[in-house]
Amino acid sequence: MITKAIIPVAGWGTRRLPVTKAIEKCMLPVGNRPIVDYVVQDCIAAGITDIYFVVGEQSTQLHDFYRNNVELNDYLRRTNKSDLLPLIAPPKVRLHYVVQSSYGKYGTSVPVALAFEAMGYPDESVVVLMGDDCIYNADGSSEVGRLIEATPEGECAMLGVEVPRDQVSRYGVIERDSNHEFVRIVEKPTADEAPSNLINVSKYVLNPVTLRAISEHVDQVQEGEYLITEPINRAVVGGVRCVVVAARGRYLDAGTLEGWLAANDVVVRGT
Repeated sequence: MITKAIIPVAGWGTRRLPVTKAIEKCMLPVGNRPIVDYVVQDCIAAGITDIYFVVGEQSTQLHDFYRNNVELNDYLRRTNKSDLLPLIAPPKVRLHYVVQSSYGKYGTSVPVALAFEAMGYPDESVVVLMGDDCIYNADGSSEVGRLIEATPEGECAMLGVEVPRDQVSRYGVIERDSNHEFVRIVEKPTADEAPSNLINVSKYVLNPVTLRAISEHVDQVQEGEYLITEPINRAVVGGVRCVVVAARGRYLDAGTLEGWLAANDVVVRGT
């Protein structure tokens, strides 16, 4: 049973400046909730009991959102607004905070390696989900739960999101075989070159073999980004199965202004 999740949220959100100078990227609101809370609630619905946030050195808003705010609780009780207390109750999951230095190595492998170390290098699979986007299901069903259910015992899985063919050149596109198993990711292909219209949105179930490969990848000295797709590719070449699961819900991304506006339309207006 998979009970742990890693949610990297340490980025500066430079694509959303200047607002992200004051608001952590993962805390950008979609409806009345920060985007990261859709990820957290999806994890809880899937049976996750421990969430490891990988945060930046200056992160405070994420802590504040999930802590027990005694003063606010008291105010709501005193003013006969106790019916609002469930809205601000801390989630029923253990939260852990791992700090990622902005001066160190960077790339999607780094926060996963840091959290894996903080966990004590467990011999179990974990879920990895970015904190500034989510898969939204209006019916409250869990996309993380479906991803876990589709993962072969002890192996890996990757969530893919379908986009129109004319948009694939903006993304890493997933190639899978006839058994729906991962083959490779083709970065920003043309519509004609793309092996599918499923894009990678960095939402995974990763087994211990792959997690150790990610940790070893970050231990190496190299120039540029430490991309998580590189050790995943090596693990697959080495025999690890990785099933590609097509998402059922709507992909919401607060990382760009256009994506954030569209996400609010979906959640608030149901468009």
